[in-house]
Amino acid sequence: MLKKLSIAAVAAAFAMAPLPSLAQSKKDSVVMGMTLEPPGLDPTNAAAAAIAEVTLYNIYETLTKINEDGSVSPLLAESWQASPDLKTYTFKLRKGVKFHNGEPFDSAAVKFSYERNAAPTSTNKDKSLYQAFESVTAPDAETIVVKLKYSEPNLPFLIGQASGSIVEPKSAPTDVTQPVGTGPYTLGAWAKGSSITLTKWPEYRNAAAIKLSKVTIRFIGDPAAQVAALLSGDVDAFPRVAAARSLAQFKADPRFTVMVGGSKAKTIVGINERKKPLDDVRVRRAILAAIDRKAMIDGAVDGFGTPIGSFYTPGSLGYVDTTGINPYDPEKAKKLLAEAGVTTPLELSLKLPPPPYARQGGEILAAQLAKIGITARIENVEWAQWLSQVFAGNGPHNFDLTIVSHVEPFDLVKLTEPDYYLGYKSEAFNALYQQIMSTPDEAGRAKLLGDAQRMLATDAVAGFLFQPQWITISAKKLKGVWKEVPQFENDFSAWSWE
Repeated sequence: MLKKLSIAAVAAAFAMAPLPSLAQSKKDSVVMGMTLEPPGLDPTNAAAAAIAEVTLYNIYETLTKINEDGSVSPLLAESWQASPDLKTYTFKLRKGVKFHNGEPFDSAAVKFSYERNAAPTSTNKDKSLYQAFESVTAPDAETIVVKLKYSEPNLPFLIGQASGSIVEPKSAPTDVTQPVGTGPYTLGAWAKGSSITLTKWPEYRNAAAIKLSKVTIRFIGDPAAQVAALLSGDVDAFPRVAAARSLAQFKADPRFTVMVGGSKAKTIVGINERKKPLDDVRVRRAILAAIDRKAMIDGAVDGFGTPIGSFYTPGSLGYVDTTGINPYDPEKAKKLLAEAGVTTPLELSLKLPPPPYARQGGEILAAQLAKIGITARIENVEWAQWLSQVFAGNGPHNFDLTIVSHVEPFDLVKLTEPDYYLGYKSEAFNALYQQIMSTPDEAGRAKLLGDAQRMLATDAVAGFLFQPQWITISAKKLKGVWKEVPQFENDFSAWSWE
């Protein structure tokens, strides 16, 4: 005879039963928020940092891996050795690695990738680095030898960036939409304008260590919508979120971990030195003297930034504080414009990409420049327009002023490139940079790096504003999300649920 169960007993039985799918399936999948959608998925052919945020160490891998503390460890290379003059590097490659399409990873793929990066038609953001390779040779399938035209102490770090991703030669032409790498994830789906889904690749060499079987990346540009997505639980983590004004709320909510991390990024007012009167250093110094960095940091990034006076950040080798070279001084700015023979009001275009730091910073900059007789005509543009009109190496460099954050570390070399968007041309700086690169000892290099920073500040190469601090908010039980940001990446192989 069946016994009648009391309501309490039924409730207890339900409490002991495993919950249906939602809570459990969550344990091997994650939803991450991102501000910008990448224009494509080949990090070796475009400069947008959003490509690296999706693909680096997830779809594609590099010979070396950059860690949260900025250190470098082996990835596709098991080990490497540098010659005493730091001009030759020999890499021993990992054996038995395959690409997603089944092709073997070997020295031929590395040689192909590096030579493709250096080709005259290459649009790789670090093309100049790969063009500085005297030769790339593959003595055998597991060895690659890179000979450089000059010493490069940072080579293991530099090739660990997304631009150094190793691509499979046959798939390279279609990697923009159908990426093929050696990483733990493959592209599951791309809903343009909405999300990208990555799925765990079961044949990955270390698949057992990869805890997340699915990662969905949602693109949410609006700061208020970013905050709402986190609070509602629609998004589990949001690296580099625009939530400065909501920090107290998140810190008080036990569901979240709030991290404020340093960066190697440099937010600047880009000045197009190809155009008159911006080719006159006095006009550029006037623009810098009109900028109140503290007001800019408070207004553009809610105080989450450290002032900089050059194209270099605190905490880097040989950093010197150059903020005193072009201090805030509107009266001096007016005198410099008069000395340069500029009739005011001087009208300049100010092209602003979408991020809040640029759009909010642009309003502040325009107000500050107005005080010295410069009218900044604001033009808000989308990233694709900014990249093609302002940044692209082959021009047209159709701008006077812009605001942008350069997120790559160690990129002083950019200022030696003749087609770089700022248009800075200085034989003295180029010679100094070569001297830095050919100085193997760290103390000597640090001193020369100080000289380089002072030269860039004195030449007023750009309006150097601040080193941003990035805010990351994640679910309390999600582990492996980075606090520090040596470069833009999200290494999903290290993420897991507690």
